[in-house]
Amino acid sequence: MTRPITAGVDGTEESRAALDWAAREAVRRDLPLRVVHAWRYAEALAAADRDTQRGWVSEGVTEAVRTVSERHPGLTVTTDVVEGAAAHALAGAAAGAEMLVLGSRGHGRVLGFLLGSVGQQVIAEAARPVVLVRAGDEATAEAAGRDVVVGQHGGPEDSAATLRFAFETAAARGAAVRAVRAWTLPPVFAYSPGSLKLLDDAGGLEPYERQALAEALQPWRERFPEVPVAEHVEMGSAAQVLLSVVGRAQLMVVGRRARRTAVGARIGSVAHGVLHHAGCPVAVIPHE
Repeated sequence: MTRPITAGVDGTEESRAALDWAAREAVRRDLPLRVVHAWRYAEALAAADRDTQRGWVSEGVTEAVRTVSERHPGLTVTTDVVEGAAAHALAGAAAGAEMLVLGSRGHGRVLGFLLGSVGQQVIAEAARPVVLVRAGDEATAEAAGRDVVVGQHGGPEDSAATLRFAFETAAARGAAVRAVRAWTLPPVFAYSPGSLKLLDDAGGLEPYERQALAEALQPWRERFPEVPVAEHVEMGSAAQVLLSVVGRAQLMVVGRRARRTAVGARIGSVAHGVLHHAGCPVAVIPHE
């Protein structure tokens, strides 16, 4: 089954930027584009019944799609106007998508995203990758020779979905992958005879981390031999190390482990930190 790239739109400048980004990515990957708008009937507009309000929404979506279709005449585009809460509707739309692309208000040209409750809930609940795009994240950044930067952690299986997305995206764009692995000194009580032997065999902590990154990348290098790969291993928190190379990124790819608390969904400190400080589009990939 061919999964479309799905863009959530709401008439804002940010959602138009997300739609443009999604359309370009759909063309690169030779995939259809699905445009989704979630809306709720506004009882305060007493002069307009439900069908009339839905018609207004549909007209706005049609106009946005018309612009995209004119820019990409070979692109297959479908639209859906879904009544219901935005977060629930968008998370549902993501289920059948290759990725869900959303717009987000940004702090400015240097800092990252203002992630509202809807965006955070969608990222936490979506079973597929979610890409956040700001107004101002233009196509010129994609053509500037920047890398697709991806965070890797743990063993090869822990970051498989994240690395797959990064390599597929880089291959579609003719870009390089910059794989980043952060490490910190473990507490003394975490050492065991087995772990000490592994570190000794690798020649120390940093060589061990470099070896772990190389092993995680190996299957993806073999699958995508045309994609250049740069490896970056640095001591520090994962979010800080990723953000240290954000200036080289046309897209930042991170994984997330969503969890629910009494005060709502949480998407993990790394994804949260990158989303709030990255100056480029960010793809958040659920762990398989």
